Amino acid sequence: MKKKEEEMRYKQELLIPRELIQERVKEIAQQISMDYEGRELVLVGILKGVVFFMADLAREISLPIRIDFLRIASYGSGMESGQIRLTKDLELPVEGKSVLIVEDIVDTGKTLDYVTRLLKEKGVESVKICALIDKRERRDIEIDLNYCAFRVEKGFLVGYGLDYNEEYRCLPDIYILKEQG
Repeated sequence: MKKKEEEMRYKQELLIPRELIQERVKEIAQQISMDYEGRELVLVGILKGVVFFMADLAREISLPIRIDFLRIASYGSGMESGQIRLTKDLELPVEGKSVLIVEDIVDTGKTLDYVTRLLKEKGVESVKICALIDKRERRDIEIDLNYCAFRVEKGFLVGYGLDYNEEYRCLPDIYILKEQG
């Protein structure tokens, strides 16, 4: 019953269709492939929302890459950002490596600031950032995004990995979630 009430409370407004997402993923992957040619690259995804974007991006990059994940708890069960803490660390050694952080959405900038500092402490050669969505509405810390698929001014986004209370994550398109009424 609770899920049905949630569905009735919110409506989804299509923002970015899957075809456009896939087109941008291919373009970004081509650029990354050119920029890192001849270098060993480690993609570090920030779980959980990045899973779909990272999988699609990794398949399109035409270089040998290694993949690892961090899990950072920063969002609770609602729409507000909370405290940041590391809940899953890297398994691969990254010292002396070129690292590309892959993130689903950059909102306040706090998570990426934390992850960038963490990777520098681990002695990476370089660290750059690739984001599916740059959403500046609530930005607290300026973050330099080296690769970005989409810029969105505001709205609570779901789909293609983005969730609300663990719902909507598996939608193939990206939507703005709005309260009904």
